[in-house]
Amino acid sequence: MDRRSVIKNAGIAGVLAAGAAPVVHAQGAAVRWRLASSFPKSLDTIFGAAETIAKKVSEMSGGKFVISTHAAGELMPALGIVDGVQNGTVECGHTCAYYYFGKDETFAMGTSVPFGLNSRQMSAWMFEGNGGKLMREFYAKYNIVNFPAGNTGAQMGGWYRKEIKSAADIKGLKFRVGGFAGKVIERMGGVPTSIPGGEIYQALEKGTIDAAEWIGPYDDQKLGFNKVAPFYYYPGWWEGGPEVDLFVNDKAYAALSAENKAILEAATAYAHIEMQAKYDAKNPMALKQLVGAKTKVLPFPKDVLDLAFKESMALYEDLRGKNPQWKKVYDDMSAFRKDQNLWFRFTEAKFDSFMQSQKL
Repeated sequence: MDRRSVIKNAGIAGVLAAGAAPVVHAQGAAVRWRLASSFPKSLDTIFGAAETIAKKVSEMSGGKFVISTHAAGELMPALGIVDGVQNGTVECGHTCAYYYFGKDETFAMGTSVPFGLNSRQMSAWMFEGNGGKLMREFYAKYNIVNFPAGNTGAQMGGWYRKEIKSAADIKGLKFRVGGFAGKVIERMGGVPTSIPGGEIYQALEKGTIDAAEWIGPYDDQKLGFNKVAPFYYYPGWWEGGPEVDLFVNDKAYAALSAENKAILEAATAYAHIEMQAKYDAKNPMALKQLVGAKTKVLPFPKDVLDLAFKESMALYEDLRGKNPQWKKVYDDMSAFRKDQNLWFRFTEAKFDSFMQSQKL
């Protein structure tokens, strides 16, 4: 099958369904990019999405468009992706936008905010709602063109050295938490800190931090958190459906042919779907193994969730008055969330609740 006709006539869905063309040796590549990731190679799920993008781009271009992938720390620090892409140090980077909320809180909207959207709602907002358009307008100020390139699904609430019996136990808690959620933890009396995934184990083991969240059972087990913190809480209320993005330097993107732009869009869309499929397939067995290894899996007490929700809403209202860009994006997401939750109440939520109560 001719790859050009596939891309022109089938669109993204057709490209993904058609299968890949044989890979031509990269020596003949007309376009060579470098991709810097925020994640270590040991995490085959989240770092693996970058490898998937590179593989699909090469396959669909017949080896004429080649992207080399580089783990966190190889080309730049794990949390240096926005600066690297903005400045053109690399052509693209695979990261979570909320890591960079210190530049502008609006970055958090590109990944996840506490009590925001679940993964399907996030994809709907980005692809069919206004989310993709609004975030692309925002990222343009940083010379970035964004593509959704993964979602982990709803995450766990992290690992704790001591049991959380009430909201009072959050006070003074030194908690490694990703991105924007730290602002809410701080309002709850906790002490948030941002540490790359590869450094969390040592910090927990040494007691530098009291608790840490990463993603979910499959990755958390790989990182060995159960060996240094026995209590595993759920749900990760700050990450109901966190998106991972491919950030592309705008000049590098503009220099691509129309064909290569279509290839890149198709490759990131494939990686976007594949990442959550991997997590959904791998997390159940990992959770069983963690429980078998004596991990204590517990729900957050209701007063913790109630306080977290209250402080999240108060924070958003504060930001609406201080940051016009935040207000523009958050207000759109908030309206979208309201309609989505109404719809999910009649379908997904009821179906899931019934099925999970059955003994199958």
